[in-house]
Amino acid sequence: MSDVPQSEGIPAISALATETSNPATADIDRMSPLEIVQALNAEDARVAQAVELVLPAVAQAIEEIATRMRQGGRLIYIGAGTSGRLGILDASECPPTFGTAPDQIVGLIAGGPIATANAVEDAEDSPVAGRGELERLQLVMLDTVVGIAASGRTPYVLGAIEYAKSQGALTIGIACNQHSPLEQQVDIAIVPLVGPEAITGSTRLKSGTAQKMVLNMLSTGTMVLLGKTYGNMMVDVVATNYKLEQRANNIVQWTTGLDREQAAALLRSTQGETKTAIVVSRLHVSPEVARAQLAAHNHNLRITLEAMQS
Repeated sequence: MSDVPQSEGIPAISALATETSNPATADIDRMSPLEIVQALNAEDARVAQAVELVLPAVAQAIEEIATRMRQGGRLIYIGAGTSGRLGILDASECPPTFGTAPDQIVGLIAGGPIATANAVEDAEDSPVAGRGELERLQLVMLDTVVGIAASGRTPYVLGAIEYAKSQGALTIGIACNQHSPLEQQVDIAIVPLVGPEAITGSTRLKSGTAQKMVLNMLSTGTMVLLGKTYGNMMVDVVATNYKLEQRANNIVQWTTGLDREQAAALLRSTQGETKTAIVVSRLHVSPEVARAQLAAHNHNLRITLEAMQS
């Protein structure tokens, strides 16, 4: 990764905690295979502790993202390299898991789609490119932009965040270094401090793991607040393959007491809509009434069932 001149106000990469040498792995090239993985595992054990310390910020972010998404806002992840790939991964898994529209949760990466599989390292050095990505999405105030950068100094991400703030969107930053430009620029900073990497500067390791954990919490927590689950069941699952069809069937069985064949027939009658099927079975109404009641209660299954049973 090329560094950015100090005159641009970005701290030198050598000053970052994630770029310092880790004494615990200084002799990793002399270790046996078992010793190597033991050393890596010991470093990974520090990640959950680092994330635990930033949970209040994650909770605040979830609450504010959900508030905006209820009004039609989007959740947009933007990053470079590993950070960008993690954002795209999280965004891509939300439609089948939670039934979100493809444009509701979006992942952007420096260098464009080709960078998801091939390194385009110099793309991260352009703040203009980050801004341009959000301009093409026609960003609005109800949107949330999550800048992901282990260093907290990636120009592509900083350019995007600066533009997002100018448009009144909510800005969130996920970094693994303290007092970074990203932390100072965003509305909500999430900064799990994982310390030096096992391989110096390889932020795909502990930093990447911490970012993945935080992204899991952001999307999952937001979806829970939006009523995308019933208890811990993904009742908005989109059954696009055999595995997901079976998952939907299991959910209907667990929540209604029907057997497998009955649940399958019910799902066929509701075009695979798990929530609708549960309302039909539990409240003995038609699919049309079930859909109308779910819509009247913001598609929240628990609230719909409680309201119709009262």
